[in-house]
Amino acid sequence: MSTGRIQFAEMDGTFVLKFIGEIRLTLCSALDATIEKIFSSRNFSSIVIDLTESRSIDSTTLGLLAKLSILSRQKVGMLPTLVTTHPDITRLLQSMGFDQVFNIVDTPLPCPECLADLPSQDQSEDVVKAKVLEAHRILMSLNESNREAFHDLVTALERS
Repeated sequence: MSTGRIQFAEMDGTFVLKFIGEIRLTLCSALDATIEKIFSSRNFSSIVIDLTESRSIDSTTLGLLAKLSILSRQKVGMLPTLVTTHPDITRLLQSMGFDQVFNIVDTPLPCPECLADLPSQDQSEDVVKAKVLEAHRILMSLNESNREAFHDLVTALERS
């Protein structure tokens, strides 16, 4: 069972996601639903993802964050902001090429009490598998290193 959670708030067109603890596959359906909610909003202006309380982030979650960045650039022409204060998380983001698709900063958010936990989402195994596959394909599209790192996993998921 995941020991992490994702919190969410919207303030004047700025959407904020805060990742707390270990962010794993079990949270991907709620995160994906929230990404869809963000981009269907009429008053969307910016996105901030706060990773200051994250201990680890799995590759499926990283793929969904990359999806969020791609949609943000397509829909409003701007890069989302990632807030990270942990060197390990910052290195992971840079190794995945996120410094090319996000504004990465180290200043924590001013309003943590404004956030509420995302509701859990019960999804079938096939739906979760499709989300995992999509997330990893997106990661692979970011750079050659990711393409090599996730090729075997994507191939295995496509076959199963």
